Amino acid sequence: MTMEITATRRGVQGKGASRRLRRAGRLPGIVYGGGVEAAVIEMDHNEIYHRLKQEAFHASILSLVVDGAKESVLLRDFQMHPYRPQILHMDFQRVAQDQKVHVKVPLHFVNADVAPGVKLAGGVVSHILNEVDISCLPKDLPEFIEVDLSNLAAGHSVHLSQLKLPGGVEISALAKGGEDLAVATIVVPRGVVSEEAGAAPAAE
Repeated sequence: MTMEITATRRGVQGKGASRRLRRAGRLPGIVYGGGVEAAVIEMDHNEIYHRLKQEAFHASILSLVVDGAKESVLLRDFQMHPYRPQILHMDFQRVAQDQKVHVKVPLHFVNADVAPGVKLAGGVVSHILNEVDISCLPKDLPEFIEVDLSNLAAGHSVHLSQLKLPGGVEISALAKGGEDLAVATIVVPRGVVSEEAGAAPAAE
């Protein structure tokens, strides 16, 4: 499902104009890229504030409707007030369907409860990465990437190269010859290790 955002072009710019917009419940923003001149826009603050709480909003191709004209965009940045629940500004980037996008997508960890390192060794899953940089065409962009921990033993890790990626998706770091980083590992708490060591003579 494509998320749609409605916006209008801003006629007046500047800090004073932005403050007046915010007081009126509006949110200033900008949309740029795509070989087209950047456009300054305004949106309904509360609508965007609730959308920001949705994980998919941060890693999906969005449909931005500016004065009735639709364009495909990605959320690139946003600024929050230091202590109020208020968004100060939003940045969107236009995307072309035939050009790859580079996006951070969240990782969803599954089957931790049946992993041998947890179930048999009493280990605890440690999430080293919670998101990963990928590149793909807009049509192939996943909302998240699943990390299956069902075969992970204590003291072992899942690495970037072991992730099952959707078709057309590649991990940016690996594509550039970067390090095959660990995504998650299972560590056994020291107390569990001590108990096992203490129980070993009794078992003989």
